[in-house]
Amino acid sequence: MKRMRVRELAPQCFKDDGRLVIVRRDDLIWSPIREMWLVETPEEHVRQEYLCTLVNEYGFKLQQIAEELEVTGRGSAKARADFVIWRTPQDKTESKSPLIVVECKADNVTIDRAVYEQGENCSRLTNARFFVTHNRRETKFWRVLHDKMPKNVEEIDGIPCADASDKEIEELIKRLKVFKEDEFADLLHQCHNIIRNREHPDPAAAFDEIAKILFMKVCFERRLAKGKYRRNLFSADFLTEQAEVHKDPVAVLFNETKEEYEADYLFAADEEIRLRFPTVKEIVKLLERYNLSDTSEDVKGIAFERFLGRTFRREIGQFFTPREIVKFMVEMVEPKFGDVVCDPASGSGGFLIRYFAKVREHLLSRADAEYAEFKADVEKKKGWSKARKAKALRDKYNWLQRDLDPKNPQSSMWRLANQCIYGTDANDRMARTSKMNMIMHGDGHGGVHHWNGFLNVNGIFEGRFDIILTNPPFGAHVEPSALVEVPEGKDWEETKRRYAREYGAAYTDAVARVEAAKGKAIASLFELPKKGDEGRSEGRFGKIKTELLFIERCLDLLKPGGRMGIVLPEGVFNNPSLAYVREFCEDRAFVRAVVSLPQETFFSSGASVKASLLFMQRFTEKEEARFDAEQKKARTETEAKYAKEIKAETTRLTADIEAAKTAGDAEKRKSAQKALADYERAMAEKIAAESRALLKVRWDYPVFMYEAEHVGITATGEADSNELYPNGQLPAGVEKSCLELFREFRTEPKAFAEKVKA
Repeated sequence: MKRMRVRELAPQCFKDDGRLVIVRRDDLIWSPIREMWLVETPEEHVRQEYLCTLVNEYGFKLQQIAEELEVTGRGSAKARADFVIWRTPQDKTESKSPLIVVECKADNVTIDRAVYEQGENCSRLTNARFFVTHNRRETKFWRVLHDKMPKNVEEIDGIPCADASDKEIEELIKRLKVFKEDEFADLLHQCHNIIRNREHPDPAAAFDEIAKILFMKVCFERRLAKGKYRRNLFSADFLTEQAEVHKDPVAVLFNETKEEYEADYLFAADEEIRLRFPTVKEIVKLLERYNLSDTSEDVKGIAFERFLGRTFRREIGQFFTPREIVKFMVEMVEPKFGDVVCDPASGSGGFLIRYFAKVREHLLSRADAEYAEFKADVEKKKGWSKARKAKALRDKYNWLQRDLDPKNPQSSMWRLANQCIYGTDANDRMARTSKMNMIMHGDGHGGVHHWNGFLNVNGIFEGRFDIILTNPPFGAHVEPSALVEVPEGKDWEETKRRYAREYGAAYTDAVARVEAAKGKAIASLFELPKKGDEGRSEGRFGKIKTELLFIERCLDLLKPGGRMGIVLPEGVFNNPSLAYVREFCEDRAFVRAVVSLPQETFFSSGASVKASLLFMQRFTEKEEARFDAEQKKARTETEAKYAKEIKAETTRLTADIEAAKTAGDAEKRKSAQKALADYERAMAEKIAAESRALLKVRWDYPVFMYEAEHVGITATGEADSNELYPNGQLPAGVEKSCLELFREFRTEPKAFAEKVKA
């Protein structure tokens, strides 16, 4: 009788179209499976929301699902599963082994290894073949290998629908897989080879076509995930069907992709996939069994850049920074939320992607910790009803979710993605690759531009950035013939107005400087070309190595106190002719660390130069004032030291010149003039050297130096042991990574130095 009354009072949970919806009343939420009102905690909301997905998207009936089911193992071990799903209602009634177990967590709980193990444990206790771990941040699907020991599970790309046959389930297991790193890289090369063998374009053009298809795939995967489609349209079978309806089915799908990314300006209006239908179909057939959207950023990033490097590095004269180096450099500069980062030679966007991922992880973990702390405090409240506690948790949860919503312009996540990440690349293909890579990894692509990295553009100008991370091109020169180019016309004027509204007078002044220099040599805008031997030999300035100009550009871009990590050829650190470059850096920033890399680090990326990593921190205004004072003092003291000697010798040599002039001896006068000039130059160099040495004694600070032998990558690009940062592959005999040692050094430099000596 009681159950009948509950059913009579049950709210209407199904719409007219048969879709299950969430029903709330005051602080309660209805559980259609348990047929009861529950206090609506954030955890309960996530659970009931996913129940709607199971019913509406996968077709399961309420009668074949159990909720909050307690399962018991051997001894006293117990576990409780959020959902247990059987193949049929009859299987549930007969207590047969279920098909799927689901573990749900609130969005402010990070799904980690412990949750995966909880899902596996429930699956093994119930003998379920699959389990799901879910919140709105992340949904993962797993196949349990019951014929193997615990912790043997396989991540797959989906679970069966309610009406799936045994054959379809087996096909799903085989078809839907998550990319593994090497597998993804090999697959991209297979796609490239298909295009090369069938269409014969150059490697870079072939990459462009692969990129378009990858974006098309991501587009339709996202639509499938959002429930817009029940069927994945990115499939060879669907293309075959559409070929009977449309003259060019590829164009139809690609036009939808362009519409999806219209605001990102990735593709021109007339852009098309320039491959024949059978070629596209073959590539789609290769890619359709994998889920690119759910592939982790590390897997995609490493594989994608391996593919880029092998495929067309020679065609564009550019190479890519290994992921291990990128991760290490990002960790070394210690990014935090609110830092604005720039890479003026962004390439494929590796540094920007890693920065974005690192800070996003920080925001998520911050939200986790804040929610957990708040929840613990709420649970301690005496006299609070369950409803009041649930409402407090919901309010806190909703507030945190708003701050993590990348679509909310007031949120921290939106600020990170739209106001903290900037980059430029002079190569249009690389600029677009940066954008594409950023979109694949989350966002941040709006600050990346196809532009000369030495010139101001939009949000990229002097004194603006907390962090600079870059791997500039090596070996080339910026010639005096390389001139400043500036766009013209209505579009450029509108662009200036748009960014002036966003960045104000600082942007306006920065662009004005570029426009004022239009037609001038790019090198003329910098100081280093005027200081080096090449510059002096050609007059006011001359050609200069690209990497040297990037050093000056990066320092200019930094805010006072800003941090910088840059990859440089080792000659910059030890070549006597480049002492002026080192002094230029020392006059503007603290050298925090120099990490020497093995010769073979960049072999697999197409470069043979031995490189080191330079980490600097620009002086604050107070530090700059102190340095200038010390520099002036050292100079004054050194000049005073030699003042009498210089005066006496100059008087003597001047007298020799006058005497030769009086005697009419042109040769002697010329010789005396040369002697005076040589003496003045020699003394100027001596004073400069001694005052510099004196300055170094007075402006002394410790610099972390490290020579790495194993950095996670071999000469052929294979994985290797890695001593750069904490990981499971430290070389034998290495107890602490370079990053850990650097942090110890920064905390107590003197104690660290004594420890090293001992």
